[in-house]
Amino acid sequence: MLLLMEEVTPQEGQQRVQNGAMLVDVREQSEYDEVHAQGAALLPLSELESRFSELPKDKELVMICRSGARSKQAGEYLMQSGYSKVVNLSGGTMAWAEAGLPTEGETS
Repeated sequence: MLLLMEEVTPQEGQQRVQNGAMLVDVREQSEYDEVHAQGAALLPLSELESRFSELPKDKELVMICRSGARSKQAGEYLMQSGYSKVVNLSGGTMAWAEAGLPTEGETS
């Protein structure tokens, strides 16, 4: 069964996080250290299968990566694993930063 995941803009994503959603960055540690959306939790895509159970099922999850491709893959995996409240941040961290939303890391 194909589950369609909702795509949200960086502004919508930030709004959802402010309303209690969890922002999950699926890039690797070095990318995350360089720059990430403020408040994002790191769970690299390479570790997702072994660690996804650390993510709460009772909270909405806003998935983010660099451009939106890996986070979409991660979100689809989570939905297949029984998570129902998962959205993908369209454009990823690049779009988040371009929108002027707060970032953290070495380059911010």
